[in-house]
Amino acid sequence: MTQNRYSDAERAAVYRAIYERRDMRHFLSDPIDPEILTRLLDAAHHAPSVGFMQPWRFIRISCPNLRKAIHGLVEQERIDTAKALSEREDEFMKLKVEGILECGAVLVAALCEHREQFIFGRRTMPEMDLASLSCAIQNMWLAARAEGLGLGWVSMFEPESLKSVLNMPEDSQPLAILCLGYVEKFYDKPMLEQQQWEERKDINALLFENTWNTPCP
Repeated sequence: MTQNRYSDAERAAVYRAIYERRDMRHFLSDPIDPEILTRLLDAAHHAPSVGFMQPWRFIRISCPNLRKAIHGLVEQERIDTAKALSEREDEFMKLKVEGILECGAVLVAALCEHREQFIFGRRTMPEMDLASLSCAIQNMWLAARAEGLGLGWVSMFEPESLKSVLNMPEDSQPLAILCLGYVEKFYDKPMLEQQQWEERKDINALLFENTWNTPCP
């Protein structure tokens, strides 16, 4: 049955966006067309969500001083993370982990407040709100790649400190600082793979059949 299938060119474009998507750290400072930013946010808003709860909230950071404050929070966590890595501290400190001050736009992706009211699909797995927001970020990521924009997900920050800086409600939760912007070029491979921090695992080692650790033929 192929009547619902996209054309070869359309399918190739979808897979191209998936395979060429990168977690970017190096950006140009060129501004982003507001119409493009609107399309990216709309793509995020059309992500699937458990119980159709749509828990995502996005805060656009347009104040330069606020960008600097957020960068300071990330820098502090970068230092603390390096110390926690002990023997890999020096190696980690050589990595570029964000582009907050250089990129064209910064967004903070967060979970909404009052999430306890959403029970559908979350009674035994309340973390499905986080999974839903992750889907929204992935939608934005793929749409950004199609638009020729890079996106970097920054998770190095102390959540309560970021909430305070952004005047967020007590029961909301920031999940990601998103650096968005034009780039000189996309990485050929994920940056951490290029820097030999980690390498992509073989899918066959992650795929089981029927029971855990039973190889799938």
